[in-house]
Amino acid sequence: MTVNSPTPTPNSPPTPESSSFVTRLRNFVVVLVAVVLAAAVFLGFQTGSDTGSLAAMAKAATPLEVALQNGKPTLMEFYADWCTSCQAMAKDMDDLRQEYNQQINFVMLNVDNAKWLPEMLHYRVEAIPHFTFLDQSGEPIATTIGEQPRSIMAANVEALVAATPLPYVQQRGRISQVEAPLAPSAKAGEDPRSHGAQVQPQS
Repeated sequence: MTVNSPTPTPNSPPTPESSSFVTRLRNFVVVLVAVVLAAAVFLGFQTGSDTGSLAAMAKAATPLEVALQNGKPTLMEFYADWCTSCQAMAKDMDDLRQEYNQQINFVMLNVDNAKWLPEMLHYRVEAIPHFTFLDQSGEPIATTIGEQPRSIMAANVEALVAATPLPYVQQRGRISQVEAPLAPSAKAGEDPRSHGAQVQPQS
């Protein structure tokens, strides 16, 4: 007589092997989700620091009225949050600020703020980023306009600290036009924030 082994029913308790597999699978999924979330958070912080750097720099900048009275030389930057060249230079400028902020003032003036229109007119700001270097008495000694390599800005900052002639003056790079505040009669339909073509640096 043949004896048939009982077939497992759906309510049968799981075998040790299947229970171990389920545990390993669950642990793997938990680890995978944790890795994905960690990567997302890391990338989010990276992106946030890049896009928010202009605002952070402006918040940490020396107020113009203080810079003109504290007897230190000044690097004044005219910028706007929408200016891609300003954004591209933000990290380098922030690094320079952290390195030299004890020796010189770093001033940030947002061209979208009508408060700075007199300064924009005085320093003839028609494109950004626009950097004006002031000596210890607040007199302008050099200007660079447009996106600049870090090496050029660093060399000028070092010369400003040392009170020696700046090696790069009247430099021009990729710019964003800011004609609207200075030319209210601009032609209808023109976007004053359009980017100009790359201009070769002057020697």
